[in-house]
Amino acid sequence: MNFVPYNASIAKREPVGYRLLPMDRDTAEQVAQIEAQNFSHPWTLEMLEEELENPLSSFIVAYGSNGVVLGYAGLTVVAGEGYINNIAVRQEYRKQGVASALLGVFLKFGRAQNLSFLTLEVRPSNIAAKNLYMKHGFAQVGRRKDYYDDPKEDALIMTLDFRKEGEEPV
Repeated sequence: MNFVPYNASIAKREPVGYRLLPMDRDTAEQVAQIEAQNFSHPWTLEMLEEELENPLSSFIVAYGSNGVVLGYAGLTVVAGEGYINNIAVRQEYRKQGVASALLGVFLKFGRAQNLSFLTLEVRPSNIAAKNLYMKHGFAQVGRRKDYYDDPKEDALIMTLDFRKEGEEPV
């Protein structure tokens, strides 16, 4: 892989090819940049690097043909249940299917590993993310009061229950 530090001058709005790869130390810095751009309390580079050693976690990146990490996603699996930590895409590469592809990897993994479900929290105001999750079969199953800061907002708990897939409606 020809790693190139992120440079806004090479980022373009035109479609770009990418590969989905595990996050490594070379790409973690760009993931930290994406975190900082997208979240009011981002994971630090040190936190992300610690996840590389966590046997319960998996972080993947969409690595662009231009040498830029376009987006990433993180998953933690405990006791047969999956928790999606974050999915984020650089603003200039949104609406190109990157987030959907990243999420799709975790859906395939969850089914292949016979996980009970995948779950996550999302801000009610994040319409694009809610639509992405609903498109992939997630449903709102709860709400966490005042979960987010900067700005203060509840979190919607969205879950895709693999145990219910294939069941006939009653």
